[in-house]
Amino acid sequence: MTNHASLSRLDLNLLISLDALITERSVTRAAERLHLSQPALSASLARLRSHFGDPILARRGNAYELTPFALRLAEHTTTALEAARRVFESQATWEPSESEREFSIYGSDYGFTTIGRVASELAAERAPGVRFRFMLHNPMVVEDAANRLRSVDGILIPHGFLSGLPYLDLWRDGWVAVVSSSNEAVGEKITMENIAELPWVMTYQTRSASTSAERQIMQLGVEPRVDVVVESFQSLPHFVVGTNRIALIQAALAPFALRVGGIRVLPLPFDATPLLNALWWHPVHNRDSEHEWMRSLFKEAAHIVGAAAQEGS
Repeated sequence: MTNHASLSRLDLNLLISLDALITERSVTRAAERLHLSQPALSASLARLRSHFGDPILARRGNAYELTPFALRLAEHTTTALEAARRVFESQATWEPSESEREFSIYGSDYGFTTIGRVASELAAERAPGVRFRFMLHNPMVVEDAANRLRSVDGILIPHGFLSGLPYLDLWRDGWVAVVSSSNEAVGEKITMENIAELPWVMTYQTRSASTSAERQIMQLGVEPRVDVVVESFQSLPHFVVGTNRIALIQAALAPFALRVGGIRVLPLPFDATPLLNALWWHPVHNRDSEHEWMRSLFKEAAHIVGAAAQEGS
């Protein structure tokens, strides 16, 4: 039997039931969520159990838990539902000004504050019904990007973390140091001695999430003494004010950091490798006309952000 013949015998509504059961971990709550009777959803659960040869939900005392197999299905179910939604929301002809599509993008607060903000402003002018959903990435998302990007529209992340996926280069950015105005250990310029001796606030600090500048410091033979790790670039200045800590931020964030007050932004005492920011996506989106329109927005936004960075340097 071919895969197509096997699929044709399935009721794809079972996918919706499966997603609700996995999410709610309760037949009663899943039925309420889908506005179905409990017997109707119980019948769907019985069909799912027969198909997979697995209980899906197993009783533990007075509650139900997902089986190990159901836990493995969870992410595939979400991806499959999102893909199905995209199929049936697609249109033969698409007019941005009449669209109500939502584009979902992973990234950091740095990417959202800079190019994400500008791209959303351009969209608001030309397609008022179009929405953006910007979602913070994490190391797990980055490491599993090839799969995660099947169900979203893209991820904003510099080169150096992903490979083997389509991408659009956006703009280049540099790195600067942030110190408190009250930090008397740092003079008019920050030195390598300051970098080696003073405590740090850093972001992420995992194999897949540490920044290129942080890695470069260690390659120069300095192991920073880290006081605080925070998964937000815009939060870094708040952890610097009134302390003797140092933080690194992208140059495009410097104007936002200065608004915090009580800090200084200084150049680094070494030639930090510039960032080449990019928008990455899964190949399934390559020929999607709506996605192409979105990519054109980010390309235009990149010129605006890049020009602003040049004026501020």
